[in-house]
Amino acid sequence: MAIEQEVLVIGGGLAGITAAVSAARAGADVRLVSYKQPTLRHASGLIDVLGYTPDGEGPLVDPFAALSDLPEGHPYERVGEDAVRSGLALFDDFADDTYEGNHTERNALVPTQGGRVKPTARYPASAAAGLASDERDALLVGFERLVEFDAPLSADRLNAAGAPFRARGATVEFPVELSADPKVTRFAHLLDRDEGGEESQDGSIRRALAQRVATHLDGETRVGFPAVLGDDHPEAVRADLESHLGVDVFEVPMGPPSLPGLRLEERLYDALDREGVRIETGNPVVGYEAGADGDWVAAVTVDRNGATVPYAAEQFVLATGGLVGKGIDSDRAGVEEPIFDCHVAHPPDRYDWFDDDAFGDHRFARFGVDPDRELRPRGARGAVEFDNLRAAGAVLGNYDFAAEKSGSGVSLATGTLAGRLAGETT
Repeated sequence: MAIEQEVLVIGGGLAGITAAVSAARAGADVRLVSYKQPTLRHASGLIDVLGYTPDGEGPLVDPFAALSDLPEGHPYERVGEDAVRSGLALFDDFADDTYEGNHTERNALVPTQGGRVKPTARYPASAAAGLASDERDALLVGFERLVEFDAPLSADRLNAAGAPFRARGATVEFPVELSADPKVTRFAHLLDRDEGGEESQDGSIRRALAQRVATHLDGETRVGFPAVLGDDHPEAVRADLESHLGVDVFEVPMGPPSLPGLRLEERLYDALDREGVRIETGNPVVGYEAGADGDWVAAVTVDRNGATVPYAAEQFVLATGGLVGKGIDSDRAGVEEPIFDCHVAHPPDRYDWFDDDAFGDHRFARFGVDPDRELRPRGARGAVEFDNLRAAGAVLGNYDFAAEKSGSGVSLATGTLAGRLAGETT
């Protein structure tokens, strides 16, 4: 017997979670199924909309001003500006006061771990004091055993890029003895507990760390740390460091595993719980059962410990990710969407999938399903493949989210619209 719900969302990343919440708010009974851990924990935690045009122009000051010029088939062209705004509004509701940027339509420039700046529409409040548009000088601080963040190198690159402030970098020993290669969560959990800082009179790690950093200050009024300032209590960690140092403190977003990404993931899954969405993880969706006419999906099949179990629904949302997340798969025979076998346009010659120039125009970066304006995947001749299936996020094609800096925005816009349409159709 099939497990039944009105809307089934496949995928637990930003697009899938957004779609599930949107469908639930439209009044539907929703279940979300995902196999792997969401990619949120591997991302910076920054929420972009559009940082660069498909032609590479940018960084863009106003992403909304560029939406009307995007090529036909781009996800933003398919869903329209209203969907982009609705997606951001839903995110603002998720994030509440833990993120900033909703006061303006302009992109903020946020320094990242490599000394680059990323144009982004929403950023963690913990990064707010570090914006590149701020002309105050900044001290960047790294830790001896945290090799992922080289503070002096990041500062040098910011200066070379023409940042409107002077950046300096310093590397200090963390005030607790650590293994040779500690995880970023180790730093965060020690700062959360705030115990064991033997250098400080009250045993506070936060105070001991501030004392070490203070010796490197040379008139700077803000200090940037790698984004490891707490997991459970990041606001308290940052507030204590600011109090001890007497300057503003900010986090510099880092790569995987990402504490800002983990914090965001927790807030998003809390939103699913509040909306009553049922969540199942760890079991892959491996196929589907077509309806009698073949133009609609009756159920998907889920592999549960070697046995396939049907999950029936009135509406389905596909949010399984792109090539990285295996929502789009490829081999020598071609490129495919592995669950529903939705059409994925691609050149037959594999050598046309990429450019010889490492920074050239790589076709594979735009592989994905091609939806109509209601986000229903279309076949090679443009006909909708399934009336009750919608797609959202990186599984969509016709855009290069890494080059455009548009991944989060597309996930929010398409997830919100796909979920709402699915929920309203039940």
